[in-house]
Amino acid sequence: MALFNPTREEVRRFFCDTWKKKNENHILDSMETLAGDWMQEHPEYHALLADPEGAVEQDYTPERGETNPFLHLSMHLSISEQISINQPPGIKEIAEKLAKKLGSEHEAQHRIMECLGQVMWEAQREGKPLNPENYLEALKKLI
Repeated sequence: MALFNPTREEVRRFFCDTWKKKNENHILDSMETLAGDWMQEHPEYHALLADPEGAVEQDYTPERGETNPFLHLSMHLSISEQISINQPPGIKEIAEKLAKKLGSEHEAQHRIMECLGQVMWEAQREGKPLNPENYLEALKKLI
């Protein structure tokens, strides 16, 4: 899998392959372990993850009111990485406070995900890079 710019199929196969390995008790690398933990938190995705060919073919469109499970899981991984390295600076403290406030790391990540999605959408709309200051400001409003 391409590390920095994987294709849609590569991302989907990564999650499906990891799910299979996790369920067969194979040894997982650190990224697979993290992905497996987030997949475990989303039982609504388990049937899809167990069907790699169906997963690769499925389209998710806002018009159909569907959430893309692979985007959702990828955002969990991204946010987990941001928190682990505290980038942007301050996100780790915000995430910890938010998890304590909500009583759930998972729910805290979903709120953070909303902020990340919003700043990503704004950056794409404006044709500019993601603005970490805007991201942090949105996150601070959560706590």
